[in-house]
Amino acid sequence: MAPATAPTSRPRSPWSGPRSLVRRVRRRVLLHRRGLAALCAGLAVLVVVGATAPATPPTVRVWTAADDLAGGTVLRSGALVPRRLPPEALPDDAVTDPAQVVGRVLAAPVTRGETLTRLRVVQGRLLRGYPGRTAVPLRVGDGTAVSLLRVGDRVSFVVADPEGRTAPELLVEDVPVVALPLPGDRGSGPADAAAPGRLVVVAVPDPAATRVAARAATSVLVPVWTD
Repeated sequence: MAPATAPTSRPRSPWSGPRSLVRRVRRRVLLHRRGLAALCAGLAVLVVVGATAPATPPTVRVWTAADDLAGGTVLRSGALVPRRLPPEALPDDAVTDPAQVVGRVLAAPVTRGETLTRLRVVQGRLLRGYPGRTAVPLRVGDGTAVSLLRVGDRVSFVVADPEGRTAPELLVEDVPVVALPLPGDRGSGPADAAAPGRLVVVAVPDPAATRVAARAATSVLVPVWTD
């Protein structure tokens, strides 16, 4: 009787492992096909929304008045608060760094929330060449008369009583014009728009600056000058 031989194992295909894995994955996909379909649909919606949503517009940080400020006010750091605006909404020469204006004198009133511009303050360079003088903004009721002035002109100011109860009085004599803020510039706020006339910034001798500013705030001023 011939000896029994051991059964030989069938050779395993090198592809049987990957095929088995593919079958298992396929079964799982079929089992969860509804959930996967919902997930894919949600991802597609997110992609479409992200592609069509408008980008966040860029903004620039500017500095605004924390409260209503009168012309002639010396700006302190606490008087300014930051605010972000789109570039197209910025006034000309808007202040983006408080160091540009802190310690300067306002050439015109500003209202709470108004964006500050460098045109609204008396720049230190205005007094270059005028040692011993202080820049003082004076409001003249007759804007047409101010339009005849030029920076560098020397002018005197007369205090007049519109009701004629007192005689005209010379307020300050022969002072140089150092700035002529333009009416209606983009930095102008409601307070300045409502005020009559125009501002003239002059270099007044230091000892007289306080007196001139205080008297001018409650008087009608008439400029007088010669060519």
